[in-house]
Amino acid sequence: MKCGVTIEMDKPRSLRYGMNALIKIEELTGKNLAKLDLDNISIKDLRTIVYAGLFHEDKDLTPEKCADLIDEYSSITTVAEKLGEAMTLAFGGKPGNPQAVEAVKK
Repeated sequence: MKCGVTIEMDKPRSLRYGMNALIKIEELTGKNLAKLDLDNISIKDLRTIVYAGLFHEDKDLTPEKCADLIDEYSSITTVAEKLGEAMTLAFGGKPGNPQAVEAVKK
């Protein structure tokens, strides 16, 4: 099981990107994961990626509820940082190693 990154929202939640989450991202964005530029994504895609990373622990979560959680309890900047950490872990990187995310995008 992939490790997650804790993000404080209405409660501590685990942002995690296993195979199902990665597939969900592709299905909902209509984009190949390798084509997503995490440094240059739309707000809609950011919401989708965060939603996909949280869905494993809350099957009642929707993208809209996810956006509400971000608005209410966090910020886009914080969420983007946590997303980067979680993606690094998903692709075998070590926490705090942003180069791992860069290697995935190439």
